Amino acid sequence: MYVPFTLVFFHHVTGLPFTVVGAVLTVTGLSGLGVLPLAGAAVDRYGAKRVQYVLYGVRATGFALYPFAHSLTAFAAVALVTAAADRAFPAAQQALVGEVTQGADRDRLQAATRALQNAGNGAGALLASLVIAFAGPTGYTCAAWGNAVSFAVAAVLLRPLRPVRSTAPRRRDGYRLVLTDRPFLVVTGANFLNALNYSALSVLFPLFLLEWLHAPAALTGSAFTVNTVLCALAGVWVGSRVRRAGARRTRAAALGGILFSAAFAAQIVLGSLRPASGPALGLALTAVIVVYTLGELIHSPAAEVLAVSAAPEDARGRYTAAYQMSWSLAKAVAPSLFTVLFAADGRLPWALLIATSAAAAVLLIRAERRLPAEAVRPVPATAGGSAGPSTSSAAAASTTAPAPPPAPAPSAPQARARSADARVAV
Repeated sequence: MYVPFTLVFFHHVTGLPFTVVGAVLTVTGLSGLGVLPLAGAAVDRYGAKRVQYVLYGVRATGFALYPFAHSLTAFAAVALVTAAADRAFPAAQQALVGEVTQGADRDRLQAATRALQNAGNGAGALLASLVIAFAGPTGYTCAAWGNAVSFAVAAVLLRPLRPVRSTAPRRRDGYRLVLTDRPFLVVTGANFLNALNYSALSVLFPLFLLEWLHAPAALTGSAFTVNTVLCALAGVWVGSRVRRAGARRTRAAALGGILFSAAFAAQIVLGSLRPASGPALGLALTAVIVVYTLGELIHSPAAEVLAVSAAPEDARGRYTAAYQMSWSLAKAVAPSLFTVLFAADGRLPWALLIATSAAAAVLLIRAERRLPAEAVRPVPATAGGSAGPSTSSAAAASTTAPAPPPAPAPSAPQARARSADARVAV
């Protein structure tokens, strides 16, 4: 409810100047990244559902207190705690997806979650706009408390979930396991490159439309609307089509990156032609957003589930926290990177994004053969709800049956991932 007008929102609920609000949000947002490793370790120890409850509680409390945080110190304290919970949430959410689903069901849940998140973004923006329109400045306080209530309701809705937890002893090697899993690190690096594409929608698109193409400001809002509506309405359908085609998750994520590149190449063409504002420009920009959104719908579920499925079950929290760091770093780097390039030439940021998308696609394809097979290809769930080999078969394969001589031995992290997936399958 506060995302569409963040600075204005916090300015009204705290009474602090815009410059102070902006500085505090930037500093606390970057500081909040430090909680990600702790959140990953907490997920592995206590389970994703319990960590989710804590994060919902912190954010509900934070937004309930914002209207009372009039001093700089109080606002900074509440903003820091709330930002830390906000940064940690996606990592715990992805780990929870891994705990409650297996095989192709993870892809389905991820696609549905993505669609519902976009629907929630649109509904929240509309609801907050209506509240502020009718209540005036008091509406910002109402929106803050409404935001707090939404997190409390989300925590209640979480109760019926019954995650499947690992029975294996808790690992002592912590993040060393993640840092030695080279295929997973390649996937994480590729995601950082693709994550820059997502930041382009909120940072680069408006700047390019207004300052380079001199398009009407209304087109910026239209671009967000088209993206949000398509993600909400077509997300599940596009995800199901990708699964039915039998696409590997690595290649689906790479295809999404290629579609991003196509949209960015079209922006370079528009930036070179600089057509006059009118119906032709509006249609061209709509086509660009449609291609961009299609890339998002194909890339996002595949990339997220690939990371979850490549992680050993009993270290999934640390893996998802490390993966989430790629998203957070891209979000932090994008504004300064895009604006510096834009100052030289408005087309340069798009050229960079084309290069990073292509590089990410290459990395994903090259890492494919070194990732666990069940992470790359969705495994259909059986009638009993399991996917993969039985525990006895997996144990026999790991303890009694020697590997065929021609086959290369898997790396330690890969072996642990396969073993953990075999356990959770049963």
